[in-house]
Amino acid sequence: MSKHKFQTEVSQLLHLIIHSLYSHNEIFLRELVSNASDAQDKLKYLTLTNDDYKKIEFSPRIDIHFEDGVDKKITISDNGIGMNKDDLKENLGTIARSGTKKFVEMLSGDSKSDSNLIGQFGVGFYSCYMVADKVDVITKKAGEDQAYLWTSDGKTGYKIDETEKDTHGTEIVLYLNESGHEYAKRWEIQNIIKKYSNHIPSPVYLHYEETTTEGEGDKKKETIEQKTEQINVGTAFWKKPKGSLKKKDYNEFYQSIAVDYEEPIMRIHTQAEGTLDYTTLFYIPKNAPFDLFNPDYKPGVKLYVKRVFITDDDKELMPTYLRFVRGVIDSEDLPLNVSREILQKNRVLAKIKTNSVKKILSEIKKFSKDKKKYAGFIDQFGIPMKEGLYQDRDHKDELLELVRYKSTTTEGYVSFEEYVSRMKSDQKNIYYITGTNEENLKNSPLLEMYADKGIEVLVMDQEIDEIVIPSVNKYKDIDLKSVNYSDAADDLKTDEDKKSEDKIQPLVKKISKVLGDQVKDVKISSRLKDSPSCIVADSNDPTAKMQELMKAMGQPGNQDVKPILEINPSHAIIKKLSGMRKSKGFDDVSQLLLDQAILLEGAKLTNPTAFVNRLNTILSKNL
Repeated sequence: MSKHKFQTEVSQLLHLIIHSLYSHNEIFLRELVSNASDAQDKLKYLTLTNDDYKKIEFSPRIDIHFEDGVDKKITISDNGIGMNKDDLKENLGTIARSGTKKFVEMLSGDSKSDSNLIGQFGVGFYSCYMVADKVDVITKKAGEDQAYLWTSDGKTGYKIDETEKDTHGTEIVLYLNESGHEYAKRWEIQNIIKKYSNHIPSPVYLHYEETTTEGEGDKKKETIEQKTEQINVGTAFWKKPKGSLKKKDYNEFYQSIAVDYEEPIMRIHTQAEGTLDYTTLFYIPKNAPFDLFNPDYKPGVKLYVKRVFITDDDKELMPTYLRFVRGVIDSEDLPLNVSREILQKNRVLAKIKTNSVKKILSEIKKFSKDKKKYAGFIDQFGIPMKEGLYQDRDHKDELLELVRYKSTTTEGYVSFEEYVSRMKSDQKNIYYITGTNEENLKNSPLLEMYADKGIEVLVMDQEIDEIVIPSVNKYKDIDLKSVNYSDAADDLKTDEDKKSEDKIQPLVKKISKVLGDQVKDVKISSRLKDSPSCIVADSNDPTAKMQELMKAMGQPGNQDVKPILEINPSHAIIKKLSGMRKSKGFDDVSQLLLDQAILLEGAKLTNPTAFVNRLNTILSKNL
């Protein structure tokens, strides 16, 4: 018998492992099954490359037994490489090796950061002490005759004895504590394996008893039957050669991971080898997930490492704007801490993420060539794609090619590229209008001059456009210019427009005096043709709609920003006002010019009652 006493510091490490690093006790079974699968991979490699092992018949399997009686136990066995005495000390005694004291001194007390330190010690095996008071490891190394029994309670130390074992491999026996009793059940074990280890290459067999009843009354007879059932798939769909998979196969797998009975509109299957070894299989659904705009949305991408499930709740795997993507990432190189739960911020994951985003956007670009189908995509995912314009500066150019908008001259959706191809030869800017109602925007007085000159204007009728587009500024080398701002029409003014401004300045001053601090300024408009007035924002101020959005987001101070009122000198109402003396009637009409312009902008009046009373007064005088 060989006894080994744990150092004093080890208890601190075990306490951290057991109580801090793992959010769910069930992780212990994933760790042990993963270790068993790794042991079989090692033996498989040796049987192919080492002459000493080539005579060994290799047929990998993992077996799980459990006892749900008075003494509750779980046994996990494999026919992998196995261990000898030295291996046991190295692999299971690592935690007690020289340098542990210094390591413990480095612990900060923060479980998340400490887990990254402890990960280098390779102690996933010790997660079993979350559910067990005692653990036996019976093992025999392939090609050797002697077997060994490693035993420990995870507290005082461990011992190693010689024992008997017919075949190579490792058998781990967990003597469950009270918190581990729930895992000595058929369905509990089965569910955990299907969740975490469903796709590992080794078949996992569960051994259990099944009781059947025959007859009734005195003739009733119960029979206990010993059964063995493979409880994992044993293959990873995404690892199969793409050439061997058909559309039906892809769709069936999609339905299994997305719980969606509609066919996806797109799949993207990448098997990368070289500097990084990883596989990704992504799907884009036909319809948006129900929680697409929920801050607590559930990510649609699952992370695997060597086919072992790690997480489906990590929002770092995909940028937020691609949260509608479903699928898997499986890495051979991604480093994890001991818990396999907290992903280290590392260049490997960052590179996989960057490559994946680039590939997804590239495939969406190809898909966009089918305008009819792409319109359906925009209906469902147009808003999150716009989110990407300010979230992902690295892929801004690609996203600008993918977003779509409505137009004053064309039905359906329009790309920036299409707009530019139709620009007039002397046109310097891409013009757009923002608001919340497509019909109102297309009929806005702000567009009258552009329609008169045959200039196309993009109609941006989603709230996110107010936030995103000002930060974009340009498409390629062409400026984006909002017609909602006072200076938008400056480059389209004629000499005649400038002359008319001088003539009507006295009226401008009178209206300004009436409106007072309700407006920032009153100006002559060159953009209005049929309407008497409109409101625009100063080039340094938010639009009226943007102010409403900011107020809704808890920034009420922005409501003090005043609009600029523009008046049309050629309109009949403005001409009549020019001939009126300052009076109550003049004041009412001036105020109505502002009120109607605010309403046409889609904003709210501060005093609707006063507006109605003023309108009724004018109507009564003219009926």
